[in-house]
Amino acid sequence: MSKIRILVADDHGIVRQGLRFLLERQQDMEVVGEVGNGRESVAAAAELGPDVIIMDIAMPQLNGIEATAQIVKRNPEIGVIILSMHADEGYLLRALSSGAKGYLLKDSAETDLVRAVQVVAGKRPFFSPGVAQTLLNDYLRHLRQKGLQDSYDLLTDREKEILQLLAEGRSNKEVASLLNLSVYTVETHRTNIMQKLDLHNTAEIVLYAVRKRIIA
Repeated sequence: MSKIRILVADDHGIVRQGLRFLLERQQDMEVVGEVGNGRESVAAAAELGPDVIIMDIAMPQLNGIEATAQIVKRNPEIGVIILSMHADEGYLLRALSSGAKGYLLKDSAETDLVRAVQVVAGKRPFFSPGVAQTLLNDYLRHLRQKGLQDSYDLLTDREKEILQLLAEGRSNKEVASLLNLSVYTVETHRTNIMQKLDLHNTAEIVLYAVRKRIIA
């Protein structure tokens, strides 16, 4: 079985060493490169073609969010995991919008890093458990302030099923194939889901699913 090829991008050498140590203890993982700024990460991603990149969110020359956007635009197959101290919705939404597949809090990296890499390498999203709880608390507080209720229960069983698949990163075509539906039917369900939940793009769909713990 081929190893998961990983690029580590962080401007602190001691952090890079720590991440490398944790990853290379795994028989199925190989760190193929280390870089210390965003521009270097874009260049290294193009040169090395890693399966997964561990990307610090705050780096010199080009921040992790912008670097991720450039990397994923060039090669959507690379799974980027954003490494951050921030658990709030604004940072996560920016990360998702850039094309990141994972969001790992620095204070949980020691316990969650290996699983995050394995999950993202398997083409599925990963988010630190603490992120979901913070998002849920913020969301409930927002609903109370606005006098609103969560609309999740307005979704049909089929819409809930499609919501999860979309949040997992499946395309409309993939969802249609999995559920034996036409692409047009999936697109119609997707439109209805977004209207009912007041969502506007794929990043917000993923954010909602993390908040509701529909995906881990």
